[in-house]
Amino acid sequence: VSIKSSLLKRVVGSATMASATAKQPAKAASKAASGGTGGSAGGAPAMPLASPLMGGLNKKKKPFLGMAAPLGYVPGLGRGATGFTTRSDIGPARDANDPVDDRHAPPGKRTVGDQMKKNQEEDEEDLNDTNYDEFNGYAGSLFSSGPYEKDDEEADAIYAALDKRMDERRKERRELREKEEIEKYRMERPKIQQQFSDLKRKLAEVTEDEWLSIPEVGDARNKRQRNPRHEKLTPVPDSFFAKHLQTGENHTSVDPLQGQFAGLATPFPGGLNTPYPGGMTPEAGELDMRKIGQARNTLMDMRLSQVSDSVSGQTVVDPKGYLTDLNSMIPTHGGDISDIKKARLLLKSVRETNPHHPPAWIASARLEEVTGKLQVARNLIMKGTEMCPKSEDVWLEAARLQPGDTAKAVVAQAVRHLPQSVRIYIRAAELETDIRAKKRVLRKALENVSKSVRLWKIAVELEEPEDARIMLSRAVECCPTSVELWLALARLETYENARRVLNKARENIPTDRHIWITAAKLEEANGNTQMVEKIIDRAITSLRANGVEINREQWIQDAEECDKAGSVATCQAVIRAVIGIGIEEEDCKHTWMEDADSCVAHGALECARAIYAHALQVFPSKKSVWLRAAYFEKNHGTRESLEALLQRAVAHCPKAEVLWLMGAKSKWLAGDVPAARSILALAFQANPNSEEIWLAAVKLESENNEYERARRLLAKARSSAPTARVSGGPLTNWTTLGAISYEGLSCVITRHGPITGFKVFMKSVRLEWVLGNIDAAHELCTEALKHYEDFPKLWMMRGQIEEQSENIDKAREAYNQGLKKCPHSMSLWLLLSRLEERVGQLTRARAILEKARLKNPQTPEIWLESVRLEYRAGLKNISNTLMAKALQECPNSGILWAEAVFLEARPQRKTKSVDALKKCEHDPHVLLAVAKLFWSERKITKAREWFLRTVKIEPDLGDAWAFFYKFELQHGTEEQQQEVKKRCENAEPRHGELWCAESKHVLNWQKNIGEILVLVASKIKNTF
Repeated sequence: VSIKSSLLKRVVGSATMASATAKQPAKAASKAASGGTGGSAGGAPAMPLASPLMGGLNKKKKPFLGMAAPLGYVPGLGRGATGFTTRSDIGPARDANDPVDDRHAPPGKRTVGDQMKKNQEEDEEDLNDTNYDEFNGYAGSLFSSGPYEKDDEEADAIYAALDKRMDERRKERRELREKEEIEKYRMERPKIQQQFSDLKRKLAEVTEDEWLSIPEVGDARNKRQRNPRHEKLTPVPDSFFAKHLQTGENHTSVDPLQGQFAGLATPFPGGLNTPYPGGMTPEAGELDMRKIGQARNTLMDMRLSQVSDSVSGQTVVDPKGYLTDLNSMIPTHGGDISDIKKARLLLKSVRETNPHHPPAWIASARLEEVTGKLQVARNLIMKGTEMCPKSEDVWLEAARLQPGDTAKAVVAQAVRHLPQSVRIYIRAAELETDIRAKKRVLRKALENVSKSVRLWKIAVELEEPEDARIMLSRAVECCPTSVELWLALARLETYENARRVLNKARENIPTDRHIWITAAKLEEANGNTQMVEKIIDRAITSLRANGVEINREQWIQDAEECDKAGSVATCQAVIRAVIGIGIEEEDCKHTWMEDADSCVAHGALECARAIYAHALQVFPSKKSVWLRAAYFEKNHGTRESLEALLQRAVAHCPKAEVLWLMGAKSKWLAGDVPAARSILALAFQANPNSEEIWLAAVKLESENNEYERARRLLAKARSSAPTARVSGGPLTNWTTLGAISYEGLSCVITRHGPITGFKVFMKSVRLEWVLGNIDAAHELCTEALKHYEDFPKLWMMRGQIEEQSENIDKAREAYNQGLKKCPHSMSLWLLLSRLEERVGQLTRARAILEKARLKNPQTPEIWLESVRLEYRAGLKNISNTLMAKALQECPNSGILWAEAVFLEARPQRKTKSVDALKKCEHDPHVLLAVAKLFWSERKITKAREWFLRTVKIEPDLGDAWAFFYKFELQHGTEEQQQEVKKRCENAEPRHGELWCAESKHVLNWQKNIGEILVLVASKIKNTF
């Protein structure tokens, strides 16, 4: 450094001299001036370099010492100085929150700290890997800090479009290369599932014996680990410690406490203090272990005594046992200790502010009880009795908290302060354990409070019947307005005395209906049923005279109670008396039907029967009322009552075909075929043009193997049946019909008004088909189609007959012709598709279903068949795709959601079922799918609940009954199976995919509901 400074001085001196030589005239003048000045000042000779330097100053050039120091220059470093820093070098000290000098700085730059932070963020370089760019490195964009204008946005869009275009040109090659790399990687490193695929295939060849002979995996643990031996801990007796304390044996090891605390310091706080008082340690022989054991036993006895002293006076811990219930000592409160302290202080303030406020004392006692301080609670509540001696609640709380005998003393003291308190007397009776003592307390209470109905009731309940009757006689004298006491006395008296008692009760309480109803029940119980109606009518009149409003709902509830008690005549009389009160004439029918349904729901069948009987008297010509009554008798009555009702019904409504048919069916099910024929004959007389009755007659004959008679009936019906088209439309003029004789009667019209006779032709074809006369069935079908070509069922039957005869081409032709005439018949599309699938034409079947979807949009049945077609063909991916499209087009279709549940893998089925229930909450197909899902998971109870829910919502769905019966066959008892079968027979289901496939099969045409149920259940396989 010193060499550098000397060289610097020489360079400066040389430069100065050179300048002086170049400009001598000017320098001379300057020298003269300088010399004059210097001589006048001190007369000293001037330095050789003084003249050039001064010349430089005169030329206003900065001297060397006034220039800025070089970078890293430290003054005096060449002389060995270390350097120092002053405040002038670094500027004044400023806090980060101080404002900057610029008063108009924008937000975020108004303090020193903000600017320092921004400068630091600008200086720091983000070297994170996510900030690295292959082209720019870590630098990023050079112009990122500049403004982003519209031109920049357009340029970026153009570059992005170019990049996308270039990327699309290389996309196919890149994807092909990636695919090859993935395949190569999978070949080099196959999945575990692929590695063991060959072994999995070989598992199919393993027999059951080979599988069972596979040894179990061995246990690699050693003997000690396999058979761990629990440590045995034997308590050391006290004599062992006493013996060793007395021997004073020597120790060869240092106590670790001596090394830890050192010197005379002991491990106990306080320096030299020892754990024993007085600073003296006990000698070896002074520790008496026997006394310690006695103290332990004393402490245990105290704790047991404390726990056994409970509120009820009974021991909650067995003193002879060993701490059988430690939980009884633990406080049961769930609050914080600080909250308890606050509550305690608050209640204390309330007590001190208003000491005569009973709730404050009760709340304080209960707080202490909850926190486990029972004795404190007792003391508080006893002090409360002193401060509030006239409060029932305080005395009752004190009696509750005190044990046994103490509680009796508290109650006795309470009685002295409150001799008229019923609650205190009842508490006193509850504290007594002996019946005699209870009676004694209650009789003493009745002496003081003879008007209390509650005391009389409790006292009567403890007495024998004879003594109770005597007490009730006294009770009704003291409490003549208590209905309960009068009725109780009437129940204990004889018939004559009970009548007198009830008469006195009516005199004392003329406004209560229960006395009149009880009198009616009394007369009915003693056989005087003719008096029941009079008593109820007199009750209505008397109550109205006394200003009582007759509440219809209350009287109906009383009638239901009479029905449940077995007083049928009384309940019917009540119903007849009040059923029409408060109802407008136009609302009578609707309201009465609702009342009947309500009674049935409550189990009061006689009340419902009485309501129907009254409604039929008022509306004898209403077919709907007769139907409701008939269905009620069918479900809840006997066959005799049903037939008697139907006989009355057809007399009042002879044009109601369904009533005639119900009567005939009842006789037929009972096995009385001649009676059924006679009912149908009468029905023909009343309805000479009824197709329903005519077809019922045909069914009756065919079911009883009278095939020739059925054929003749159908032939005569066909000969008089009209054609389907007159001038291009359905026939509506029926005056040209001739009579068809069936025991002298005629028919060809349905109850739905003018329709064609295609049902007659359809039944004719069906009869010949099931009897095996295929040719005759084919001819009848051809003849029917000439008249009724717009009815799809005839085309279906023709195609199925051809299929049965193995005439595939003719069957296909029949279905195609039917679709031309009936393009909106779903069944025809499904039959044609299944025919093509059966012969192996899957492509044609797909095309047919797609065409069906185009002509019939939003049709769930067509979508379902399309999904199943692909699934049966093994194309599960396509079936899932079709199901998704189907659910988009038909989002509320239950059959689609039910199928979608089982298309999913097992782990996803539950989630799918939840979605299905959200969309179709009350759809029977969805409910059935959920039941099957629980069945597959072996959740038997839940599955049974969902099956019951399904058949309750839709009892006409035969598939639900079949699955339910199959479920009970596997997991239910014999009684449950018979119950399901019986309920199915009563419901008579007619719909369902599996059900119709069996019930309408030509081989099962004579089987009843129970047989079809067993047949369908046998063909169900648990594939789900």
